[in-house]
Amino acid sequence: MNQWTFSFKAPLHAGVFQGRQKRFFAQIWTQDGEFMAHLPNTGSLRGVNQKGLPCLYSLSDDPERQLPATLEAIQSPQGVWVGVNTQTPNRVVKRMIQSKIKPDWSTYDQFKPEFKISAESRLDFALWKQSDESKKHFIEIKNVTLMEELGGEKQVMFPDAVTERGQKHLKNMMNLLREGHTCELVFFVQRDDGDFFKVASHIDFEYASLLREAQGCGLLITPLKMTVCENQICIDLIPMEIRW
Repeated sequence: MNQWTFSFKAPLHAGVFQGRQKRFFAQIWTQDGEFMAHLPNTGSLRGVNQKGLPCLYSLSDDPERQLPATLEAIQSPQGVWVGVNTQTPNRVVKRMIQSKIKPDWSTYDQFKPEFKISAESRLDFALWKQSDESKKHFIEIKNVTLMEELGGEKQVMFPDAVTERGQKHLKNMMNLLREGHTCELVFFVQRDDGDFFKVASHIDFEYASLLREAQGCGLLITPLKMTVCENQICIDLIPMEIRW
């Protein structure tokens, strides 16, 4: 099986993206009026941060939430849906681990999200075998939305802004690799129009250098591409080609 489907908890609704308000807020227009939605994304949204683009949002019935709506995806000027909720990849990967859908993860019988590796740092997941808890497989997930066309080819790239946090994660994983653990960096590409994955060294040269170094230490790099639909996403289980 080369694809796997993940369904959203609730149906997505259509609107028109009106712009980003501060860091975690987005203005959305519908025929019933404009409203503010939660935007769980710390990146720049480069390429889709444009007023007037179609968007998809979800609604929560949690009475404790300040904003019931969450922006889930924006349609790019090229017509491709781009997932912008950075919480989605972690939810998908958790379900993939639980479902044992990815063969190299299915060999582990224990896992924990948000695994604390030090007093200051966590990684998204740790997997291990109950028979040997001393050796773990750590997974860190990065959300990818940026696409640029070059020479007729479409390259999806990370990061879309300088990421000191991402640099820190790479240094942490190199330390874990030296301790004998295994580590994997999953680039979750929330758009399906890319021909290959490329590290955006022109945006964050330090991150690109550290990623190269980490790969040399044994870091596994896994770019997974997904297609966003109105009520579900389809994930390609075969990783995208990586170019440096």
